[in-house]
Amino acid sequence: MSSIDERLAQARSRLIRIDPQDAVALQADGAVIVDIRPHANRLDEGEIPGSVVMERIHLDWRLDPTSEHRLPGLTAETQVIIVCNEGYASSLAAADAHGLGLAHATDLVGGFRAWKASGLPVAPGGSPAVP
Repeated sequence: MSSIDERLAQARSRLIRIDPQDAVALQADGAVIVDIRPHANRLDEGEIPGSVVMERIHLDWRLDPTSEHRLPGLTAETQVIIVCNEGYASSLAAADAHGLGLAHATDLVGGFRAWKASGLPVAPGGSPAVP
C-alpha cells in the first residue's frame, strides 16, 4: 500500500462518510456542502445547488471555527460535507477539518459524480469560489 493509500485509509477511519441521498437530507437540516473541485470541473459538470464553492487552499482558514476568516455562522457544531470529483481529496480535506475542530465534518462517498449519477439536482457550474 502506498503512503497516500495509507493516509486516505487513516482519514476515512475518522469519518462517517455519507451518500448523496443523506447529503440532501443533511443539507435540508442546515448542513453546509463545500465543493472543493477545480473551476474547470465545476464549469463542465455543474454544481450542487446551495453548495459553497471553496478552493482547497482556503479551506483550513474558512473551516476553522476559531478563525476570524471562517465562513459566516460556522461553529464547531456545524455539519460540513466536503465534495470533490470522486470522493478521495474530500476525505483528506474532511479529516483535516476534524483536526480544526469540526467534529461533524465528513465527505460525500463517490463525490460530485455520485451525486450527479444519483439523479439529484445539478446547477450550472462556474460559481466564483469563496475567497
